[in-house]
Amino acid sequence: MNIQQSTTTKGFTLVELLIVVIILAILAAIIVPQFSASTNDAKAAALQSNLANMRSAIEFYYQEHGEYPGRNIATGATCPTGSTAVTAGAANSEEALIAQLTRYTNDAGLACTGKDAVFKYGPYIKGAIPDNPEGSNNTVVVVSAGVLGLASAAAGGWRYDTVTGELIADN
Repeated sequence: MNIQQSTTTKGFTLVELLIVVIILAILAAIIVPQFSASTNDAKAAALQSNLANMRSAIEFYYQEHGEYPGRNIATGATCPTGSTAVTAGAANSEEALIAQLTRYTNDAGLACTGKDAVFKYGPYIKGAIPDNPEGSNNTVVVVSAGVLGLASAAAGGWRYDTVTGELIADN
């Protein structure tokens, strides 16, 4: 008796494999744009959050000092023992704005690194000025009663008016 064994191998045909690859490509084409949309949504949400935080800090400074930060000079203070005075910060400058928001200030807006009975205000922002997530930098273009809507050469950070206290993203 001659028994013949069948040795056929089972597997996928080329057409079946092509159909699976096409289906995976279609799914990838649908899903990938959704990831980029979520990234853009996250950047927009971070921008709104950073703007709200900075605007709150600016308004709080205004409530305590009667003028917006950056409007007056921030240098020249006699600071408490153990702290140092800000060395840069002319009126209507980025340095004055940053110093007055991130350090302790007195009634006149002079800034120091330490706190006492005279330098009792602030800091209004802990650490550095936050980045603009849409432009990825924290450069602040300071305008004195100018037009904030015009993009600057240092686009990507913030635009700020020391007279009105208006702050916008510089994109």
